[in-house]
Amino acid sequence: MPLLRIIPETTNVDFVKWRWLAFSIDGLLLVMSIVSILTLGLNKGLDFTGGVQLEVKAAQVIDVGKMRAEVEQLGYGIPAITTVSGGVCDQPAGSCARIRVQPPVKAGQDAGAASQAVINAIRAKLGAGYANRGVATVGPKVSGELLGDGIKATIIAVILISVWVWFRFEWQYGIGALIATGHDVLVVAGFYSIFQWEFDLNTVAALLLLAGYSINDTVVVFDRIRENRRKYKRMSLPDLINLSTNHIATRTTLVSLATALSVIPLLFGGPVLLNFSRAILIGILVGTFSSTYVAAALLLYLPPVGGKGVSQDKTADASA
Repeated sequence: MPLLRIIPETTNVDFVKWRWLAFSIDGLLLVMSIVSILTLGLNKGLDFTGGVQLEVKAAQVIDVGKMRAEVEQLGYGIPAITTVSGGVCDQPAGSCARIRVQPPVKAGQDAGAASQAVINAIRAKLGAGYANRGVATVGPKVSGELLGDGIKATIIAVILISVWVWFRFEWQYGIGALIATGHDVLVVAGFYSIFQWEFDLNTVAALLLLAGYSINDTVVVFDRIRENRRKYKRMSLPDLINLSTNHIATRTTLVSLATALSVIPLLFGGPVLLNFSRAILIGILVGTFSSTYVAAALLLYLPPVGGKGVSQDKTADASA
């Protein structure tokens, strides 16, 4: 009995021909991400800003504007207040809120005591109609170190992955892997900046996981290109890229689809898992795209592997 196939076992898509359209879309995403990060910045969570975070539950839908005005009267600056969904917070929807403030700490004052005073003041201001669902406190020194370490960890991971690809294949493949993997991480971070989703340690963990996931797809493409290069020694590089990408197109699509289906339920696992799963889902789409059109297509504009072969750029343009 034949297996049910959603996607043909073999495809015959001219990926190289459409590379300029793909480059245009990809370039637009990159520009939007960079501009947004430089202008809007990231909506850094408590892990990176420091301060006090409370989560409360009411019996009715919370008026965020009214709550913000009430908390602001306490003199702790403009609080960041967002509604929370999932579980009991959907009974009714919008009945939970997360309140984040940065309490001022005077010289010689204990930071823990200052944070507790803020918590008590907010609870008193809101009244007994709000049930406490949790409290978190992070000091400014710790939050600054976490942000710096998170950025360093992501950059080091991308560089080391590219170095591994360099030694595993050739330096040209390492350059492609560096650009493609760095591109994936930057675009996902850009989405968080554009939509001002909370950027916390869970998001950093997702970006690190994404770097590993993305390079897996890229390595599969590279490995097939190298295998076909040995098999078809006279084939031009554009034709080789098309052949290799079509060979693994079904595998890549099905793996990405299966991974996405396993991550989607995490979106409904509450705020702790939301940022993580959201970054992974966007990363799956971006990573699959970059493995096909960024990593492989970049080989057309790098010196031929082994220093031999026809002019790749001219051959590519002729095939287009």
